[in-house]
Amino acid sequence: MADILVLYYSRYGGTAGMAQHIARGVEEIEGMQARVRTVPAISTVCEATEDSIPAEGAPYVSVDDLRECAGLALGSPTRFGNMAAPLKYFLDSTGSLWLSAGLAGKPAAVFTSTSSMHGGQETTLLSMMLPLLHHGMLILGIPYSETDLLHTDAGGTPYGASHLAGTDSRNPLTEAELRLCRALGRRLAETARQLSS
Repeated sequence: MADILVLYYSRYGGTAGMAQHIARGVEEIEGMQARVRTVPAISTVCEATEDSIPAEGAPYVSVDDLRECAGLALGSPTRFGNMAAPLKYFLDSTGSLWLSAGLAGKPAAVFTSTSSMHGGQETTLLSMMLPLLHHGMLILGIPYSETDLLHTDAGGTPYGASHLAGTDSRNPLTEAELRLCRALGRRLAETARQLSS
């Protein structure tokens, strides 16, 4: 079995929910399994630390999780049209993988959750692509053959899966958003399987 790393940061649960459905899509592809991981919150106080094991949810990611994966799905809530600081902080620590080209040639996809329809879904997805391109990863989007992209009135972009969480961050994932998450997971897993054969 080859692992697809589904790595995310989530504050209110929207991005975490997307990660679970992307993982389901990954595991619909024979010979592929999802490894779901998160990153700890960061603090402006340098002395503050998180326990090495989160109280709930997915385990924290390690650089080894990245090194060992056959592909990567990277997710973050939107913060002013950009990825959240905890995810960026982790990515900034992956210089050793960049030096060794440890991620070069592996497929990657991105996903996000926003409070408002025009809250920066696409710019956040693009911001997550930048470090992946520097790592030499092969970026996958969602093609319009996934017809939910043509009809969604919530999340969903060709750049990656997205979710409209609402101003109180309580909107559940819509059926279209769920289908697009699973489609992205399947596409990533299928591509990783083809590249490895």
